Amino acid sequence: MLNMGQMMKQVQDMQNKMNLMQNKLNETEVTGQAGGDLVTVTMNGKYDVKQIKIDPKVVDPSDVEMLEDMVTAAVNDAKARIDAIIASETERAMGGVKLPAGMKLPF
Repeated sequence: MLNMGQMMKQVQDMQNKMNLMQNKLNETEVTGQAGGDLVTVTMNGKYDVKQIKIDPKVVDPSDVEMLEDMVTAAVNDAKARIDAIIASETERAMGGVKLPAGMKLPF
């Protein structure tokens, strides 16, 4: 059984790992896509959208809804990619301990 000093050190080590992970995520960028790369969205690890690129082929004034759907799909794809990175990095920082289903870290 760990004594209080050892437990505090473990908590501090985990906090340091989480801070490093958060800094790494802030610098991480992913690109989500839709329509076979006709719409791409670049997002950072804080879920800030950095860039949206739309191929002129999909700009059809008579079908704006399709373009809106593609942008939405690309944003959701980028978000899912960030979520996967966060889950992987969190598990690694916590030494393989997984967060309970549905639980997210506050960043």
